[in-house]
Amino acid sequence: MSSTVLTPADDRSRFQQSPSAPSLLQLVRVELRKSADTRAGRWLLVAIAAAALLVVGLQLFFDDGVDGSFAYFFTASQFPVGLLLPVLGILLVTSEWSQRTAMTTFALVPRRSQVLTAKVLAATVLAVLGVLAAAAVSALATALTPVVTDLEAGWELSGAQLAQVLLVQIVYVLVGVAFGMLLLSSPLAIVLYFLLPTVFTILVSTVGALDWVQNWLDLSMTTIPMYEGQLDGQGWAQVGTSVALWLLLPLVVGWLRIQRAEIA
Repeated sequence: MSSTVLTPADDRSRFQQSPSAPSLLQLVRVELRKSADTRAGRWLLVAIAAAALLVVGLQLFFDDGVDGSFAYFFTASQFPVGLLLPVLGILLVTSEWSQRTAMTTFALVPRRSQVLTAKVLAATVLAVLGVLAAAAVSALATALTPVVTDLEAGWELSGAQLAQVLLVQIVYVLVGVAFGMLLLSSPLAIVLYFLLPTVFTILVSTVGALDWVQNWLDLSMTTIPMYEGQLDGQGWAQVGTSVALWLLLPLVVGWLRIQRAEIA
């Protein structure tokens, strides 16, 4: 039995014959639906919401240093979201290969760049939804603060903190997308997504001469001030260099790999 191989040249030929290709907005909707259609995707969404709720709940009931403000809960709720949401970004890309639907996808939408753009935009939407879900959990904890503690609820949240938190979550989920494009394997991409930054952080933090590397290339370090909206000046340059290493480099290489790959 002969197998069919889809090449970039086939993509262009099919596109020329296609009477009506779906719009980018339709593709984004499809990618968002895919993120919740699989069992892994659904449970991951549940885990993200549950983790944010658990962190905020632990702070509300067991943290002696809780100050009862929305900003306090909002900051803490972002860490589990930022930890798990990139895995969903990885699955947005790698599920095409693990479920062997890549040929169908690229046959229906021959412009591979359009599909990849839709995945990037869908991941961005998921990051925004993750921040909104964390905000909802934080609002609940803030409203309960006067009920379960002696503190008053504080609802202040600066525009800088909101914008920087939103940006850092988008960056992290797109790093997941980039790893997915580069590796095209869910297990490998997920393992390396967590392993490589961890090994990098351990290496540069244990070697004194590499302190400057950590300050400029360790994404987990350069983005910390963003959770409280305190990034300014040199911090933006440091975030930019770490984003170039962990997001832009794998994204460009992975994008080119998919554009040129023969899909069987």
